Amino acid sequence: MTITMGGFFAQADIDAFEHARNVAHRELRCGPNQHITLVDMREMLIQSQEAIVGFQRVLNNHATKSKRIAIVTSKTLSRMQVERAAERRDVQYFSGEPTEAKEWLLAG
Repeated sequence: MTITMGGFFAQADIDAFEHARNVAHRELRCGPNQHITLVDMREMLIQSQEAIVGFQRVLNNHATKSKRIAIVTSKTLSRMQVERAAERRDVQYFSGEPTEAKEWLLAG
């Protein structure tokens, strides 16, 4: 699964993202929690505290948990925010182009 995120998220945006992600999960052809996910957040802006809490809730949903997650970021502060949101998940972080992140996902 590939997710591209950018901009600033209000709670309604997080809810819409979660809904779209859930629809995409129902279309997967693998078993529960067996998919891998690449998240490209290079265009993500600094988020509000409420958005970070909202993303933590989304990421902590065990029914949609990825086997492996690679997150590509570009800005130091937004990377620190996503690291905080994903603190309970097994995530690998990458900078720059997503090529290395894809290779890491497929090697596991």
